[in-house]
Amino acid sequence: MSFRNTLPTGIVADVCYREHRTSRRHPECPERFDAALAGIQDSVSESRLVDIPVREASLEELALCHSPRYIQAVSEDVMMGRPTLRTGDTDLSPLSFDVARRAVGGTLSAVDAVLDGSVKNAFCVLRPPGHHAEADRGMGFCIFNNAAVAARYAQRCEGVDRVLIADWDVHHGNGTQWIFYDDPSVFYFSTHQWGNFPGTGRRNDEGAGDGRGATLNIPLPGGAGRAEVLGAFRQKLIPAMKQFKPQFVIISAGFDCEAGDPLGGFGLVEEDFVDLTSVMMEIADEYADGRLVSVLEGGYRLEGLRSLCGAHVNRLAQAAG
Repeated sequence: MSFRNTLPTGIVADVCYREHRTSRRHPECPERFDAALAGIQDSVSESRLVDIPVREASLEELALCHSPRYIQAVSEDVMMGRPTLRTGDTDLSPLSFDVARRAVGGTLSAVDAVLDGSVKNAFCVLRPPGHHAEADRGMGFCIFNNAAVAARYAQRCEGVDRVLIADWDVHHGNGTQWIFYDDPSVFYFSTHQWGNFPGTGRRNDEGAGDGRGATLNIPLPGGAGRAEVLGAFRQKLIPAMKQFKPQFVIISAGFDCEAGDPLGGFGLVEEDFVDLTSVMMEIADEYADGRLVSVLEGGYRLEGLRSLCGAHVNRLAQAAG
């Protein structure tokens, strides 16, 4: 399938995302932002990209997916100078609450730009990541769930009832799963390394109530590579979307399933991420008029993150005749 992309690809990449400071030698470090952005600049012509301005998500927007009590707890933990979030293993620094709000806000700005036709699709170079953040609990380096809030926000817009969130991070996005577990309007698909943090994402976790069937987990053993991960996207996700027919597509783009990532055990290489991106573009093109927002999650080998983000965005920005 070809993708006619006459519009630019939007990029959310504000230097403020460096100001969420983590402890010395922490894998989720500010240098991740630098590496991802450098990879995009290395690989993609500026003429094919447009910067999307970042804003701060309102408390009401955060509450689309998070409880007011939890939002208040994050604010208090930062104001009190706590080194870590009270609900989980996430480092904090003096600007973490503000940066996390701007990470969500940047994603929402990307949704706006895609929906109003300013850009064809978008990639958000965010910190902190989000897919482990549950409605009332942050954990796993995450504070607020960027992709989940974006899905709910998109559903506020006319003509967007059904949203797909596809997650290829090596870790299961427990937060995204549980936020939408009983909701048939948001389909959550995940490939992940079984037994790795956070230990969730069983194959028989399929959703509950009206949402049964709108969660599809593909847990895979350590050492899985192209055949298993890309195969799951092609053989499981594409058929599921023929029935679901998403009107907006979000990628939780974790690059820690790369071979050699210190926190993962998968074996994907650059070509595999390009092909995963193509699958997601195919789904978006088929059902959602190409409307797609990709959100950075994991990826902790800086050299790998640089090259893979460049390859991912280059594919998003490609025009095919």
